[in-house]
Amino acid sequence: MQLLKNLTTCVSPSGRESGISNIIKNELTGICDEIFTDTLGNLICHKKGNGKKLMLAAHMDEIGFMVNFIDDDGFIRFSPIGGVTKYNSINSTVEFINGTKGKISYENKENPSSVGFEKMYIDIGAQSKDEAEKLVQIGDMASYYGEFALVGNRIMAKALDDRAGCHALIRAMQIVKNTDNDIYAVFTVQEEVGLRGAKTAAALISPDMAVSVDVSNVGDTPLSTELNLRLGKGPAVKMKDASFIIHESVKNLLLDSARESEIPYQLEAASYGGTDAGAIHLTGGGIASGTISIPTRYIHSASEIIDKSDLENTAKLLAKVMENPIEKYII
Repeated sequence: MQLLKNLTTCVSPSGRESGISNIIKNELTGICDEIFTDTLGNLICHKKGNGKKLMLAAHMDEIGFMVNFIDDDGFIRFSPIGGVTKYNSINSTVEFINGTKGKISYENKENPSSVGFEKMYIDIGAQSKDEAEKLVQIGDMASYYGEFALVGNRIMAKALDDRAGCHALIRAMQIVKNTDNDIYAVFTVQEEVGLRGAKTAAALISPDMAVSVDVSNVGDTPLSTELNLRLGKGPAVKMKDASFIIHESVKNLLLDSARESEIPYQLEAASYGGTDAGAIHLTGGGIASGTISIPTRYIHSASEIIDKSDLENTAKLLAKVMENPIEKYII
């Protein structure tokens, strides 16, 4: 679990993914035939094959906060980066890329149930603007700060969205055996702000088929929304979300791969959210795409929770997908 701890504790919000990119590159150096970074910052890891191009995508970025004003007393005003929720932010601890930590609070006169981001601030302990500016500048980014914890078979950490997907894809690349597919494992940037990296990477690679791996909400907590996913029941094959509908050929590939390897799996049909597949499938003349989901509790908070077995089975499923000749599935 040391790799997952390193991935989740790395501060790399959208647009500032170089830190986590370096961790992943070090893990896959010697495993791939070539590793390179494109203009936008996507990390592309290529295992050459003689068959069709298969792109696997997991996003490196996490939601975060950007400094937009520092007042005379050293309090920092900010804007959210990606799908940050107000109720998860209040009283949370954040960490800037340089290691500076702070607490998010709000103006005392405001009602916390209805307070907006414009009434919130980050307190880094500075007593003046000059003192604050020695640590933080306008445009600097932070993310949630959270400890990594393994409790039984459950993993709790910040940024499991989508460092869990990154971990599974790294492990799959390390364990995959024989394949004729031309494999591109892409660790994408800026997913949380509009699936941006996946779009440019797909345009560059022009794959014949693509599979993204991301997290999805579960319905196994008290009085939760009625959702099909449960922790510990295996990765999910996503039928749809707000950004895409799975291509029939990719659905068959994913389901066959799970069944052939006797990997437990779940089915998911979401009416909201989006993954890298949403951008990939609309690139160029269209790319057959799908998504594997890792069931996750408390997404976009400082303490997300997954099941260790789901993480391991996601890596196994991705490896089997890589080994399965995609040519026989292409419609």
